[in-house]
Amino acid sequence: MATTNLMPLHVGKGRTANRAVREIIGYVENPEKTENGQYITGFECDPITAGAEFMLAKREYIELTGRVRGKDDVIAYHLRQSFVPGEITPEEANRIGQELARRFTHGGHAFIVATHTDKHHIHNHIIWNSVALDCSRKFRNFWGSSKALRRLSDTLCIENGLSVVENPNPHGKRYDQWLGDRKQPTQRDALRSAIDTALSKSPKTFDALIQLLQNAGWEVKRSKVLSLRGPGQKRFKRLDTLGDDYSEENLCAVISGDKKHRPHGSPAQSKPVNLLIDIQEKLRQGKGAGYERWAKVFNLKQMAQTMNYLTEHNIQSYEELNRRTEDALQRYHELADQIKEHEKRLNEIKELRTHIFNYLKTRDVYVAYRKNGYSKKFLAEHEQEILLHKAAKKAFDVLGVKKLPTVRQLQEESQSVLDEKKGMIRAYQNIRVMMRELLTAKKNVEVLTAEQPKKLFTTEIR
Repeated sequence: MATTNLMPLHVGKGRTANRAVREIIGYVENPEKTENGQYITGFECDPITAGAEFMLAKREYIELTGRVRGKDDVIAYHLRQSFVPGEITPEEANRIGQELARRFTHGGHAFIVATHTDKHHIHNHIIWNSVALDCSRKFRNFWGSSKALRRLSDTLCIENGLSVVENPNPHGKRYDQWLGDRKQPTQRDALRSAIDTALSKSPKTFDALIQLLQNAGWEVKRSKVLSLRGPGQKRFKRLDTLGDDYSEENLCAVISGDKKHRPHGSPAQSKPVNLLIDIQEKLRQGKGAGYERWAKVFNLKQMAQTMNYLTEHNIQSYEELNRRTEDALQRYHELADQIKEHEKRLNEIKELRTHIFNYLKTRDVYVAYRKNGYSKKFLAEHEQEILLHKAAKKAFDVLGVKKLPTVRQLQEESQSVLDEKKGMIRAYQNIRVMMRELLTAKKNVEVLTAEQPKKLFTTEIR
């Protein structure tokens, strides 16, 4: 499953276009986030010089077309693509990110893909040049582009055996939702809290409730709708602005015992679930009889497939289903960790081989440098070779190398680790399929039987 977020890159205040491109590319290509640049790729540009190439294309576009925009000009487009933790490897994520950018731009724009592994979830940062490769036109962000990107990303996920978001939320969180626990309570929240506290003291009448609020320091203004103002507040707050649960009518019903009070923000009562699709909820949303018939048939087919799966795999109890699901999840994460360890070792071998070549190539120069008493003049003449030699020796110390292996030994170990990694990837892909099947079957059983998942096995599986 992958989520996408498209953001046009503008110049912004207090910076030039060149600086804006340099800053965003510098962030996405951070070595600490991309495992020393291992997961950075480019299309029709070099990731190292991508910023300069983007700006050169922009200048050529202006010279060719004569079109110049102001500060609202879009220099590039920044796409963030995030994957579910543990579902994908960095190599797969980078490959999917390249394919996504290539298909969406129809191969007409240069781009870089940087896969970040510093978070719990692997995610891609894709930046493509707004100017086309032939510098004759620019990419224009169209109405619904984010939706089109999400659909294309979902298509690639399905093609690669990854999950997709079935019911994506088209809107992000409001700022107060994003703040979460850090959000400061509003004046209305303070009034609701004061009413909740007063109700907990079981007042006998509505006037007694108001008296408790006044004793707590709240000022009361009686008019058509009752209003209150707390200590330090400038304005009165009407009860009908606090929500239905805090209207005078509902509060009177709570006091008389006809209704139970539900404090603001408390979880709502869970809705009933019918099979895999909540048909009743869909009908309340306006779905018709045709949808209801289809949903019933769909649910029956899915449950039949679930029962066949349980029978074929000889799963005779809910405990057995739960155990196998947990085992599959554990094996899935174990293989993901092992693959990552093998990737780390392959990188170490690659790095070690490079340093060995540099060490052997510069050894004679360094010996001469030492014989010359570490002469500054000699250092100036052979600075590059000496720096490479020192870097190689430092790398040997970091990697804990006491005796240099031969190139053949490194090649053999690299091939062995690579073969093991390929076998693990095949096992990883198989266990991923099994894990999804088990999770789906477990969810279907729980949805069908609601409160007593064991009942299905005692009545259906013999």
